Amino acid sequence: MKHTAPMVGVIAASALVLTACSGGGSAEGDDNAPVEISYTNFISNGGNEENLQKIVDAFEDENPGITVEVNTLPYADYFTALQTDLAGGTVSDVFDIEQANYASYQASGVLAALNGIDTSAYQTSLAEAYATDGTQYALPSSFSNVVLFYNADLFDAAGLEYPTADWTWADEQKAAEALTDSGAGVWGDYQPISYHEFYKVLAQAGGDFLSDDGSAVAFNSPEGIRAAEWLVGKSGTTMPTAEQGAGTPDFDSGLFAEGKLAMWHTGIWMFGGLADAGFGWDIAVEPGDTQQASAMFSNAVGVSVGSDHVAEATMFAEFLTSAKAAVDVRLEAGWELPPIADEEQLSAYLDQDSPANRQAVFDSLDAVALAPALEEGQAEMQDIVSEELTEAAAGRKSVEQALTDAEERVNQLLG
Repeated sequence: MKHTAPMVGVIAASALVLTACSGGGSAEGDDNAPVEISYTNFISNGGNEENLQKIVDAFEDENPGITVEVNTLPYADYFTALQTDLAGGTVSDVFDIEQANYASYQASGVLAALNGIDTSAYQTSLAEAYATDGTQYALPSSFSNVVLFYNADLFDAAGLEYPTADWTWADEQKAAEALTDSGAGVWGDYQPISYHEFYKVLAQAGGDFLSDDGSAVAFNSPEGIRAAEWLVGKSGTTMPTAEQGAGTPDFDSGLFAEGKLAMWHTGIWMFGGLADAGFGWDIAVEPGDTQQASAMFSNAVGVSVGSDHVAEATMFAEFLTSAKAAVDVRLEAGWELPPIADEEQLSAYLDQDSPANRQAVFDSLDAVALAPALEEGQAEMQDIVSEELTEAAAGRKSVEQALTDAEERVNQLLG
């Protein structure tokens, strides 16, 4: 969930550093003195700066003794700036993180324990993604996930039942084979052959990506082979090969929008682009093998362990992520999805059409496959797995050899 528009807010254009720990209080020990906390973010960059300010204004109205200084950075610059300020001890009181990076931040000791938070306000899997050994160290601020899109018109024409939450890989494959007409340029399925799909389908097959202690990979297993074969086996049979266009930018979205793709594994961020599609479509929870597991991407906020105002910063973090005022702003603006559990508050989202089955978005959170997180070498690990799976899909390696080579290369990263 990247944001790349020019930065705004109170940070100077020439300074890509995060604001120093909250200063704006007054004499130490004066409990009634005004408190200023700082919040540095990337989530509002690119068009939601005013929406964030609405939430901040609502928080300050409810907490007149606290003011929030907001600093907004582009996604491309944010994490470099964050690392600089963490190293220098000048990080903001509250700051954005991503789920993929949570483990490394928590392990390094930069996140304050967030005590007294009612985590029942959040979707369970989202809250648990930011807890370690039973202690909450960050709060989810938004999420998106991957579901199974399907072209209802193609299913109707073939006389097939629509996908349901009870489907398995076998059900998906059977339908994909029936719906594929390569001569007419119609394909039954599309699922990228990449790391981001592999760790998820590995979980669906009942396997683990890393060993329990994280010291070595565990994906070179019978479950890993089955997961890789599930992805690789679609290429050229029920989905296009790389030579036929698969993997090129926007190929999959274009194919689905043209009515030439029956099923598509992709994220809910594609809803808007299909609002004017000239055919009926909907979504379902992704099928599993031995179990269901859905990919979830999430942003969160943490509180600096070095903040002078941890209590006030925690109050703001909780308000920003779960207060009704914040949820209402997000839903009205269509600004990613709030992580709350209260379906009544979410009714404005669930009652929208296109797709009709928006409940699947939240049902997918019942069984989540979190992306493996390395303290170092994350990008390299992702590239290695994608490269080896691509070799298998192209027929240059067997699945078994590709996973063996990926195991060796990733284990070298793990040291």
